[in-house]
Amino acid sequence: MKYRKIPSELFTKNRQKLLRELPENSITILHAAEIPWLSADGSMRFIQSSDLFYLTGVDQEETILILCPGHPDETMREILFVRETSDFIAIWEGHKLTKEQATGVSGISSVRWIEEFEPILRRLARENDTIVLNYNEHARSAAPVNYSREDRFREWCQDLYPSHNYKRLAPLLHAIRVEKSEHEIDLIQTACNITADGFARILKFVKPGVKEYEIEAEFLHEFIRQGSRGFAYEPIIASGNNANVLHYLSNDQVCEDGGLLLMDVAAEYANYNSDLTRTIPVNGKFTERQRAVYDAVLRIVRLCIDELLVPGKKIREEYHREVARAMEDELIALELLDADIVAEERKDENLPEEKRAYRKYFMHGVSHSLGLDVHDVTPTDGVFVENMCVTVEPGIYLPEEGFGIRLENDIIVRSSGNVDLMAHIPIEADEIEALMADS
Repeated sequence: MKYRKIPSELFTKNRQKLLRELPENSITILHAAEIPWLSADGSMRFIQSSDLFYLTGVDQEETILILCPGHPDETMREILFVRETSDFIAIWEGHKLTKEQATGVSGISSVRWIEEFEPILRRLARENDTIVLNYNEHARSAAPVNYSREDRFREWCQDLYPSHNYKRLAPLLHAIRVEKSEHEIDLIQTACNITADGFARILKFVKPGVKEYEIEAEFLHEFIRQGSRGFAYEPIIASGNNANVLHYLSNDQVCEDGGLLLMDVAAEYANYNSDLTRTIPVNGKFTERQRAVYDAVLRIVRLCIDELLVPGKKIREEYHREVARAMEDELIALELLDADIVAEERKDENLPEEKRAYRKYFMHGVSHSLGLDVHDVTPTDGVFVENMCVTVEPGIYLPEEGFGIRLENDIIVRSSGNVDLMAHIPIEADEIEALMADS
């Protein structure tokens, strides 16, 4: 592994939290992700299922976890199945976990080879009334094709045991994954630190004439050099008007003198993700107008971190609306919105947010959960919770003026005071200009 060994205590505690939520006389089954295939015989890099990793720490394909909390035999309450290796596999694919190593990683004492899974499942199914199955219930999932190993197993299991009671695992897992432990926060912080070094490298590299993909390469070099798998998500390196395309991915244009460069790019570490956005002047100096818009966005960032992010607050109904009202004030000050129009809109509490005037310049959400997934699971009741990790990413987009500005930091929400995991990454305009000048 590129990353340092994670204490198995993390995964043991995660399983304990889930076991307390499982129904009586039940078994739960989770599968590893699959290796994604390209055309012909090519495959992509393996990335583990977030749910399985959260409960086991095993970063290997063809892995299965069975939980049976009420079983009288302690060795049957947690069973981890891993792929048995061979000389052939070792030559072609490399090392696979031994049973002892799987125990060391996961903290699960009962480890079996994958071939033993089906007979053990048949035994446990006879002894329990309820089967709890996993499914991707992420609120933002919109994949047109989603027929994973979990999906195939669910169909197979329900066909084989049609008379059992079936329950959904996702709501239980989502609820416990939201609050981050100190081990998890440490891993996210490491990803943020790697991202910080990548950004520092970029401040020394960017100048007029540099291509967006050259900047992408500089980030990737730094991330991999420090033990990251690479990008936490597809990087957005958007110069000039490209910044006004929210999911710009071409990264193939030249950075022009006098323009701005929006970079939404961050590293992962040990399957945990960071998420950073910075906007910098290509020539190292903001124009007066660019600086005015930049400072407006930064004030919203500070407001969110210092005042608005509070455990127990409703994310959409309260937080996003509070940010929107503050953004309206900033847009009025920038002479982008008419104060009278905004005043009339504020009188209409039933007017949907997407129909308000500010949405022309700020059309996306302010925060999302962060963790094992870049858009991590979120409480079903939609409120911030203690030790939840979220982003703060307001922006103002001005295609008529040829630039857009977005800023983003990663925050741990706490009633005692929020923790900014990216507080050490330059964000003040003066500091960015000074660092670029020094380079």
